[in-house]
Parts: sequence; C-alpha cells; structure tokens
Amino acid sequence: MSLTTVFRRASSRVATLAFRAVRSPTSVRSGSERLILGSQQLNRASVISSFSRFHSTESAVTKTTADENLVSVLESEIDCAVQEEAPHQNVMEDVPEGFPFKIIDTPGERTVLLERSFEDETIQVEVDSSSPYDDDDEDEQEQAEQNDEDDDEHSVKIRIPMVVSVSKGDGVCLEFGVSAYPDEIVIDSLSIKHPQGSDNELAYEGPDFDDLDENLQKAFHRFLEIRGIKPSFTDFLADYVANKDSREYLQWLKDVKSFIEK
Repeated sequence: MSLTTVFRRASSRVATLAFRAVRSPTSVRSGSERLILGSQQLNRASVISSFSRFHSTESAVTKTTADENLVSVLESEIDCAVQEEAPHQNVMEDVPEGFPFKIIDTPGERTVLLERSFEDETIQVEVDSSSPYDDDDEDEQEQAEQNDEDDDEHSVKIRIPMVVSVSKGDGVCLEFGVSAYPDEIVIDSLSIKHPQGSDNELAYEGPDFDDLDENLQKAFHRFLEIRGIKPSFTDFLADYVANKDSREYLQWLKDVKSFIEK
C-alpha cells in the first residue's frame, strides 16, 4: 500500500470523527428543544382549556343569578300592579245612567271600542287607553301632586282621545277626531271616509275644524251630542281606560316573567 493511500484514509477518518464531534451536540440540543417546546405547547393548551371551562361555568352562574334577580324584581312589580288594580276592579258597576254604548274590550289591545246603533246609523268610538290625561298640563299635574292639592282647580285634567265614526248603509262615514274632557267635547278634526277610499296622501280631507264657521262648529258638536258623545261620560271612560291600562300592564309583567322562567 502506498504512503499516499494510507495518508488519504487517515485523513478521511479524522474528518469523519471531526464531523461527528461537531454534529452530535447540535442533534442533542435540537431534540431537547423539541421536547421543551412540546411541553410548553401542552401546558398552554391545558391552561386555555381550563380557562374556557372556568369562563363557561362563570357565564352560566352569572346568567342564572341575573335571571333570578330579574324574576324577583318582576314579582315585586306584579304585587304592586295587583294592588293598584284593585280599586278599579268594579268600574263596570259605575256605568253612568244613560250610557248608550256597548263596550268591546279585547285583551292585548291598547284601545277600547264603543259601539251602538242610532236609527239608520252605526256609531263606533275608538278610545285610546294609553293617554287619559292632557299632555299639555304635565307641569300643572306635577305641581298639583307636589302640593297634594285636592281642589278641582289643581286636580289632574282628564283628556280622553277618541275617534268617532258615524256610518250608514253604503259604508261612507264621518270620522271625528275628538278630545273628551269632563266639562266639554273638543272636535280636533273631521273628515269623510269612503269604503274604497284612495290612499293618496294628497287627497283632500276637508278644512281644519277650527277654520269652520262658528255656527257650523256648534252644529257638529250637537250632532255628536245626540249620538251619545257627551262630557258627562268622560270620567267613567277615564276610569275604565285606566283600569284597562293597569290590566294590560299586569298581564305584560306576567308574560315577561313566564318567558324568563322558561
């Protein structure tokens, strides 16, 4: 064997050993780093999973507590509503003498319908139960309540908004917008309605009632009066719609409570 061949083999072994010496620590470190990173990822996943379970449990507890508190408040409000409704339960026993209308009171609706026949006419009165007091007198009402005055001059001014429809056989009707006070009936508007009327917003609906001749205004007031629209019925209607509003509010509270408890 030549000296050159021996030298070449020796050099090759030295190079191989040197390469192994250099490579081995790197491989060990890489394996350790993978183990460390894998451990860190496992710990992070465990923390996230634990936090998710905690957050979910906390949300469920919070929802349950909030719902129970809401139900408790609703029950308290229901008790108050029942006490406020009690004084008005016998309102139908106080129907004034000569009240000519049949009362149609549909649960769940905010209006009360009054209906009667008058000779060849059908008269319907839609009474709004949501605002039995005059909005223009809110300041006076607050002042009266603060002073606890019982005099009529300082009492709350009742105003019942109504829509009065007077129709005949062909379906055409006169429609009055009315504000009923205990001492007077105020006609706010007057229009004539056809059974197949146009929906055109620019259709002529008549003049403002206040612009009519004074004698014509008086004649229309008399027209309503003989058909049963009188200020003497206003106090009764105010009590009735107040009772209806209380009943509807009480039922609304019960419906909400029932939903929360599902």
